[in-house]
Amino acid sequence: MGPPKIFDRGLLRGRLARAMTRGAPDFLMARAADDLLDRLLTVKREFPRSLDLGSPSAHFAQAVAASGRAPPLRASGCGGDVIIDEEAPPFAPNAFDLIVSGMALQWVNDLPGALAQVRRMLAPDGLFIACLVGGASLIELRFALAQAEEEIAGGASPRVSPFVDVRDMGALLQRAGFALPVADVDSFTLRYDSMFALMDDLRAMGAANVLAKRARKPLRRDVVTRAARIYAERFSDADGRVRASFEIIWASGWAPHESQQKPAQRGSATTRLEDAMKSSRKSDA
Repeated sequence: MGPPKIFDRGLLRGRLARAMTRGAPDFLMARAADDLLDRLLTVKREFPRSLDLGSPSAHFAQAVAASGRAPPLRASGCGGDVIIDEEAPPFAPNAFDLIVSGMALQWVNDLPGALAQVRRMLAPDGLFIACLVGGASLIELRFALAQAEEEIAGGASPRVSPFVDVRDMGALLQRAGFALPVADVDSFTLRYDSMFALMDDLRAMGAANVLAKRARKPLRRDVVTRAARIYAERFSDADGRVRASFEIIWASGWAPHESQQKPAQRGSATTRLEDAMKSSRKSDA
């Protein structure tokens, strides 16, 4: 039995392809690409074979090139050099020295499996850096829609996709076999004229609801109107504009290699903690 089908990936690919064709708003990808460039500039390594896995635009490929490396192969389900399924990439083991991924892996149905595939494709001492939309994103929109639908329709349907929590990413990287795993988060708030302006941006980015078990009926107009009122009442500033929380989770890890620093084995210490504390107290006296 395979992983549960959380997202309708066919619907997602179609929406992302249309969004890219129409010139989707790119402020999230641009912000993430700037962060990726900063991270790559701290790594003093050449990566002759690199892959941009799933990123819906060229921002991440451009960041790799701006760091002084060769541009990566772009592979995704909605464009690039190669059209692939990010959940089952067709590349050989040890095929790449660097794999980056921007705003794509939050929509795979089996994130542990996708990370294991990335680990398989990395050569020893290869680096993986990815960012995903985090679970604290759009908490205001979730609340307003759920509250309005509960009030008017007597129950809420899933309207906003669930995303991974930063606290889980380190464990997922370790489970996939990465060495030196790191997970961190970039949290920020954007402001909009109204909830409707936020939803327009999400639709233009191809990021509207793609849950496999999403409600079959569209939101009723009275529910949307009530949600906008709740949003404005609960999450607006003095100037009337509303806040929208976003969270970008960063994950990185290396394919294991004998040259990498390793933690000391348990029980290998030559000095007891108690003795060290006694010595420290004597020095302070």
